[in-house]
Amino acid sequence: MNAASRTHIGLVRASNQDALLLQPGKYGLYGVADGMGGHKGGDIASMMAVSLVKRFLSDVKPTHEQLRKGIEEANQMIYEEQLYRSDLDGMGTTLTVIWEDKNRILLGHVGDSRAYLLRDKTLRQVSQDHSMVAEMVRDGLITQEEARRHPYRNIITRALGTDAAVDVDVTEIEKRAGDIYLICSDGLSEYVREEQMQQLLLEHDLEEAADRMLNLALKGGGRDNISLVIAEVTA
Repeated sequence: MNAASRTHIGLVRASNQDALLLQPGKYGLYGVADGMGGHKGGDIASMMAVSLVKRFLSDVKPTHEQLRKGIEEANQMIYEEQLYRSDLDGMGTTLTVIWEDKNRILLGHVGDSRAYLLRDKTLRQVSQDHSMVAEMVRDGLITQEEARRHPYRNIITRALGTDAAVDVDVTEIEKRAGDIYLICSDGLSEYVREEQMQQLLLEHDLEEAADRMLNLALKGGGRDNISLVIAEVTA
């Protein structure tokens, strides 16, 4: 895969609690974590998530079981860290990663950081938000447009590190040359609409698309940290 990435503190937050996972190679591994909790807890949770998953999955052949196990083990270590340190009480993080194999892409996901796939010139979300408003949309209680403005849109129902065990979504996607994956924190997806993401990915190379998406999120308000990874399947 070829990849471009960006992370930005935004215009309001005092620190950047997002972290990027960037590991090219035979089994390319890319992802975004969006931390939460306390003065520095979110920073630590997100950095732990990406570093631990990278360590657990390095040089390992991609399988559903290995991906789930790696994320579950990261969850356990983050959870134990906040148990032992009162200043980190309540910390947690989202985590969304893609893992490249010869004929498939594995997607591992917890929280509301998103993964999108651009295929045949059409962008679609391939992760499912673990959030209160996403559940309300799936239950038919509110529309997607109402969800974008809902006061509880940032309340997530799953995260790494908040409990001793976590339910990890693992999905397999057929690998196709030319496919483009976009992984991002909600600091991007809240301010940049899917049709804008699609247009930028279709009209620009990875680096330019990444710059333009980041700038759109900042112009839209930038009230959260903004992180994204764009990865293109090359073979």
